[in-house]
Formats: sequence, structure tokens, C-alpha cells
Amino acid sequence: MEYNNIIVAVDGSEAAEKAFQKSLDIAKRNNARLILAHVVDSRSFATAEAYDRTLSERAEEYAKELLDAYVANANAAGLTDLIRCVEYGSPKVKIAKDIAENFNADLIICGATGMNAVERFLIGSVSESITRYASCDVLVVR
Repeated sequence: MEYNNIIVAVDGSEAAEKAFQKSLDIAKRNNARLILAHVVDSRSFATAEAYDRTLSERAEEYAKELLDAYVANANAAGLTDLIRCVEYGSPKVKIAKDIAENFNADLIICGATGMNAVERFLIGSVSESITRYASCDVLVVR
């Protein structure tokens, strides 16, 4: 099977960096478009923003800088068919459902999380939700 539209979920973490590196190889091998997706979890700062109105601006600036760095690294690796995607909401829902559908993804690559068993039980991991709800293949990179 050949992949044409590959989403890689990035958030600046070490796990996301590993997923990104793996996505470069897979995108090159398949001559595929790479969609760099970052979801600003707006739920995490909605309450705090009542006290600090600059939180969303800073989150947006961080997303732009983050994706700029990933694009530069992808270009240096020889990839040019890239799309930047910044969404707001729950990463668990946005990546597997909205972003994948919008870009007709046939593969989603994400990093495994470092959560312990109790945290996974209480809130679940993003990679677990992507795996559960995606309609395309999912690669979770350790």
C-alpha cells in the first residue's frame, strides 16, 4: 500500500520529534504529502485566559514557530510537499476526525505518550484516542 497524505501530529515533545523523524522517511519513500498538524488544546487555558488575555496569542505564536521549525527540518531532509495545520480544541478529537478527514489522510503518525498507567486510566492518551477513532492507518512511534 502506498500512502499519499500523511499527517504527523507535532507538539514539540520528544515523542513528537521521534514521530516527525519517522514521518520524513515514510513520506519520502511514498512520495507523499506531509501534513504537519498541531492542535492547540484550548480547553487547557480557557479558564486561565480570564486572568491573562495573552495566553491564546502566545499559544498561536508558539504553534507558528513550532511548525516553522518542522518545515525547515523537512525541507532540509528534501521534502517540499508540506502543509501546516493548526487547529484549536481537543487533540484527541481534532487529529483523528477533523484533520484526517479534511486532508483525506491515509496515515496518521504520532508519538507515544509518557503518561503512567493511572494518568492513562483517568484521561487517556492522545495516541490511544487517535488509534481508536481514526478511519485510516495509524503509526504510534515509541
